[in-house]
Amino acid sequence: MVDIPNGALADPLRSVMWIKSRHSTPDGNCVEVALLSGGEVAVRNSRDPHGPALIYTRGEVAAFIAGVKDGEFDPIAT
Repeated sequence: MVDIPNGALADPLRSVMWIKSRHSTPDGNCVEVALLSGGEVAVRNSRDPHGPALIYTRGEVAAFIAGVKDGEFDPIAT
């Protein structure tokens, strides 16, 4: 397991498979995620693939996704 701190440049993560939503826009306004070998989830801005990546636990991501599914973040999307 590689210890990668939050806000780290994405270069140490260049070997992971980044995924973005099929709902992403063609102009590059996308959030990408990658599952790390230790089970953590990395998140980055696709417009800056070599910029900082935030690292979250699977539990943190699961809680966020549950909130999205429940509509808790709907005011942000409007």
